[in-house]
Amino acid sequence: MSLGDRIMRIDSWLLDEVCQPVADRLPERLPALEVGMSFQLGSLVFSAASIIAVFVLGGMTDFTNMAFNVLVWCLCVTFFIGLSRMRVLVKPGQPNPFRYMLQGVRLVSIPFTLYVLYQAYTTPAPFSTAMWFNALSNIVFVVGLYLISCQSRPPKARQREDIWARAPHLREVGTNSFSV
Repeated sequence: MSLGDRIMRIDSWLLDEVCQPVADRLPERLPALEVGMSFQLGSLVFSAASIIAVFVLGGMTDFTNMAFNVLVWCLCVTFFIGLSRMRVLVKPGQPNPFRYMLQGVRLVSIPFTLYVLYQAYTTPAPFSTAMWFNALSNIVFVVGLYLISCQSRPPKARQREDIWARAPHLREVGTNSFSV
């Protein structure tokens, strides 16, 4: 078994054994795709907070780093918009196309997140807050990717409401109510 096969098995295990049971326990009105998209939006917010924190702490003097960070954030926003537009591909009860479409992104995002966690842990004190926002952004991004890639449950079949099958609603009548 090659290294690539092992990495694919780890990804499948994370998706099937860790994230899918979590997705199955979510309420029916809140599918895993919606929760995953909320995580993606949260990742964008944390990423913007880390960029703003770096600019404030760094004094906003280095325009090239500022422009690069903002452009990377815009790329993340574009990824989010693309995922939002492709939501219609996910249909309840059918295979989730995101499982295969996002496989490469999931595989790259885990080691990158581990690196960002290490970077946040070793960053000097003035920038540690900004780096922890960035690390939190990456963790939320990975969790969102895995939730988006989970299978959606088929909708439950509605039970037909039969008015004759219901038990009649009985009212208690007191003994003194019919006195003449």
